[in-house]
Amino acid sequence: MNTHGPGIGRLTAAIVAVAAMLPYLTLKILWLTGSSIGLSEPGLMNDPAMVGMNAMTFGMDVVALLLALSFTMRWGLRLPAWLVLLPLWVGIGLLSVVAVAAPVIAVISGLQVFGGGPIAPWIYMMVYGGFVGQAVGLMIAFVLYSRDRWPGVFTTAVNQPFPSPTRPLQEVLAWGALPVAVAIGAAKLAEAFGADAAVLVQEGLKGLLAIAGAVALVAVVRRRGGGPFWRPLVLVWLGSGTLFGWGLYLMIVKSVGGPLSAGGAGGLVDLFGMLTGLVMGMCGAFLLVERSGVRDVQPVQQPLERQHGERDRSTADHGHR
Repeated sequence: MNTHGPGIGRLTAAIVAVAAMLPYLTLKILWLTGSSIGLSEPGLMNDPAMVGMNAMTFGMDVVALLLALSFTMRWGLRLPAWLVLLPLWVGIGLLSVVAVAAPVIAVISGLQVFGGGPIAPWIYMMVYGGFVGQAVGLMIAFVLYSRDRWPGVFTTAVNQPFPSPTRPLQEVLAWGALPVAVAIGAAKLAEAFGADAAVLVQEGLKGLLAIAGAVALVAVVRRRGGGPFWRPLVLVWLGSGTLFGWGLYLMIVKSVGGPLSAGGAGGLVDLFGMLTGLVMGMCGAFLLVERSGVRDVQPVQQPLERQHGERDRSTADHGHR
């Protein structure tokens, strides 16, 4: 029995994620305590709506930090599955768009894209650079953590047979979400067409992920294809998480008002996106629970990960439940 802790790959990725979060958390603490650092309008962060949004985003990053730490600890393997998967689903849905869009926009438009407005350019560069770092670190750490805890996800095929009492419901949800997600994706792509670089990349990526995620969900529910299950699962995860996470965020921004609500944030498309992402996420949750007993293929050993003792895998034996 090998009782070593997490491998160097998972540990390094988690450290990168935590290090990338610290400047953002520090900035939020400063703003919440009355500092005007990086602001040309000192009273901006005193607006009740901004105080609420800063508190909310600070809390979200604290949750992400705790999750990153859990990926480096043995007790992290024994956390309830929902406590890991739910916040990571929302968080990666939000961060994946930023992680791709921010560097591309900076390359297309240059660093001047961060200029203008009441917030100093270096604040934007620090925040979005941190988002990219924590997105990459969290995703890698989560994948390595998942390979150890749920190896069946990575070693079984899409068409692997397994008992599925809720399959008829899953098919209704998947097929029902597909046309709505395609319409939302098309609306996002239409919005991106002819817009500036920031809107083009962000909304275009959201639109593509919405459509790809919905198509992949139908494929995995119907067990179409003989490839690895994890490939379409990644698209379902990103597509549904992006729809729900960004839809929820923009609806909250619209609801609280304040400076961030300008520009039509949180419209009807985002409301339907949030609801469609939720339906897709629920369907995926049913599917993962029922597939949790599928483990007839031996997992491939990750080179950067050490093996864990059976004591550390106690929760993994119960799959996603």
